[in-house]
Amino acid sequence: MALSPRQQAGRGAEELAAAHLVGLGLEPLLANYRCRFGELDLVMRDGAVLAVVEVRRRSSARFGGAAASITRAKQHRIARATRHLLLTHAELRELAVRFDVVTFESAAAGPRIEWLRDAFRVPAT
Repeated sequence: MALSPRQQAGRGAEELAAAHLVGLGLEPLLANYRCRFGELDLVMRDGAVLAVVEVRRRSSARFGGAAASITRAKQHRIARATRHLLLTHAELRELAVRFDVVTFESAAAGPRIEWLRDAFRVPAT
């Protein structure tokens, strides 16, 4: 299935984010994990921590920028997909879970990447 230009740009941002995080010492485990609850962009290991990474790209900060686009509802979808991941991948259950965000913002000097470690927490349900 062919990707739309928007999907291609999103995949490109995810690949850049993964490379950036690998350069900072994280180990990639999964990309674009899909289940009935949603999708996880990147799943990486940071030592004894499972980093679930949401990647956001915005061409304009007009509506609050990339980080602002991760609503409470989106956070809960990510948490539900993470619970599904842990149910189906027993080897990951020993790791603490952290929710990170990598943002790409357009700027005059080129895109700016920012890694927000432990960007949000979702109460256990």
